[in-house]
Amino acid sequence: MTGERPEQAAPDERGDAVGQDPAPQPDPAPEPEREPSPLLTLRDGLPPVVDTAEALAEVCAALAAGTGPVAIDAERASGYRYSNRAYLVQLRREGAGTALVDPIAFDDLAPLQEALEGTEWILHAATQDLPCLAEIGLTPTSLFDTELAGRLLGYPRVGLATLVETVLGFSMKKEHSAVDWSTRPLPEPWLEYAALDVEVLVELRDAIAAELVAQGKDEWARQEFDHLRSFEVPPRVDAWRRTSGLHRVRGRRALGAVKALWELRDQLAEQRDVTPGRIIPDAAIIAAATALPTDRAALLATKGFHGRGAERYANRWIAALREVAEMDEADLPARAPRGDGPPLPRAWAEKDPVAADRLQLAREAMAALAEEHGLPVENLLTPDYLRRTLWTPPATREPGELLDAVAAVLQGYGARSWQIAFTAPVLTRAILDADARAEAPASAPADAAEAPADGPAAD
Repeated sequence: MTGERPEQAAPDERGDAVGQDPAPQPDPAPEPEREPSPLLTLRDGLPPVVDTAEALAEVCAALAAGTGPVAIDAERASGYRYSNRAYLVQLRREGAGTALVDPIAFDDLAPLQEALEGTEWILHAATQDLPCLAEIGLTPTSLFDTELAGRLLGYPRVGLATLVETVLGFSMKKEHSAVDWSTRPLPEPWLEYAALDVEVLVELRDAIAAELVAQGKDEWARQEFDHLRSFEVPPRVDAWRRTSGLHRVRGRRALGAVKALWELRDQLAEQRDVTPGRIIPDAAIIAAATALPTDRAALLATKGFHGRGAERYANRWIAALREVAEMDEADLPARAPRGDGPPLPRAWAEKDPVAADRLQLAREAMAALAEEHGLPVENLLTPDYLRRTLWTPPATREPGELLDAVAAVLQGYGARSWQIAFTAPVLTRAILDADARAEAPASAPADAAEAPADGPAAD
């Protein structure tokens, strides 16, 4: 159990002092080998892919007539396509069985949305699938996220296969998790893999929901799931700064070259609907930005500049590099990104020592609180909300007013009520304690050390 310490062994009957080498003990009996979990299989066989209006109408009628929540999943072509669109949607509901819908075959999936109206959706890692489902017109009226629920329950690993094995006792094959789902026709083994993703999602939801009730976390989960319904992918700001190897680039002009090449690659990738790394890899961008070649031959001779689109788009790469070479220094990107948020935590001590102390105190208290309640600290409160609140806390230092102000700030950022109830007092205490420590006279620690300790005096 988390937080428990093993009991110390008492001295034996001969009065041996604790800490002496114990007498040799026989080796413990080996633990029996654990039998492998049975492999999850499809109960109803593999359904046909729904790619006609007639087949979609039949599936919609079956789903509408079913009972209980609907398990839903989507497959994207991550690593192959630029877009995040869904290339297959899997659904399962009691009384309706499993359906595999090809969204590429339809201009409109309104009949499916209508059939699902008012039902609870069960998803695993909902933030991955909700955007691509919304893109094809599918949005839930309520949902249950088994991955998020697993985090709230403190499961150390919350992948679908792991939870299915841990909670339900079935193992799952995952060998087709990174295939190109834009392939047509989809091979039968891929379709079976996809159908298995919703095969026991309803049963997993029911088991985990019971655990949430048993741990008193069902209201937390309800608030989290309601919050997920409005989830949108955050806009990418200065996404080029995530180029692998950017830390090796020196000088603002080289940074400008990375930015120009990255943006051109992104434009080409979007036009061709392929993942950007399939045109040229990040390493090629870094190589070209570091060397700053001025003509096509020099670019193609640059060590490390390679990829399918290196030569094909060589003239466009050079044009981008020449444009950067002619830019005024003031127009080149700075090393540090511009943002409205607080600085990186490692810079707090230099920029604002009191804020750094607030952050340290809050982090320690948050870690203890998360351990006490058996969930990851990032689920207790979004780390960005924590940092923003502590970098520029409310002005008042009257404890009651400060608590209310911190709660209002957290609510404004998007924290849920259950999170605010737990963390607003922690952040309030960190703010007050850091201020008190900053205002304490320098002699206070020494005076405290000289003060007599409570309890019996030492001999």
